[in-house]
Amino acid sequence: MALIIQKFGGTSVANIDRIKKIVPIIKAEVAKNNQVIVVVSAMAGVTNQLVTLCNEVSSLNNTSQFAEYDVALSSGEIVTASLLALALQEEDIKARSFLAWQLPILTDNNHSKALVESITTDLLEKYLQLNTVPIIAGFQGINKSNRLTTLGRGGSDITAALIAAAMKADRCDIYTDIEGIFTADPRIIPNAKKIKEIDFLEMLELASSGAKVLHPRAVELVMRYKIDMRVLSTFSPNTEGTLITSRDTRSLLKFAYREEYLKETRNAAPQHTKST
Repeated sequence: MALIIQKFGGTSVANIDRIKKIVPIIKAEVAKNNQVIVVVSAMAGVTNQLVTLCNEVSSLNNTSQFAEYDVALSSGEIVTASLLALALQEEDIKARSFLAWQLPILTDNNHSKALVESITTDLLEKYLQLNTVPIIAGFQGINKSNRLTTLGRGGSDITAALIAAAMKADRCDIYTDIEGIFTADPRIIPNAKKIKEIDFLEMLELASSGAKVLHPRAVELVMRYKIDMRVLSTFSPNTEGTLITSRDTRSLLKFAYREEYLKETRNAAPQHTKST
């Protein structure tokens, strides 16, 4: 039995039809007798809409206002988590949504760009033992003043990597709208080539240099804890994606891929705590 973290991005959960279509992906891992924890983003475009609404009513020039800003922005992931839990339950898969404050995922006080300080995993472990799939609202945490915080853009990647590290997961799968890591963004460069396997250091360099596939902090975390990560397409779940691994996979070809990616794309763990 393996423990798999699955993270679904905004395009993967963009509407109800897409949320229903990721149910078989989760179900397939459960059918292998694996334990699964899911992390979700807000539906595509929702966070931007929430940012716009906040800017229409507030100048956002003090700490109190940024605290409320984080409450508003975190609501997108909350909706997605509950909808996916409902969709799984409809298919007779036991599932439950979790918000940051319920675990908790404890952060510092830096609203909108908070850093995670610790994660308490007791509830996750309890529900996994009950054969229930935890669905975690990504992108959010809670500070010592019991105020919601957000982790910044791409924060759901960070949540997934943090959970993988804290739970000592066997693998972290990132589902997006492209079939892995390419030598350039395939939505812009049609002849971009897919990279089957890449090591952590090269992936970190790509992520830090503008490749928008993964958040650099997420890559740093899985690299530190040597947790293999896969980048896969929600829309082609049977297509092999890209494996990001601690094995040194570098070659002259891979270096060429890296340089092409950077050229084409540039323009166009926390402490693991238990409650006492």
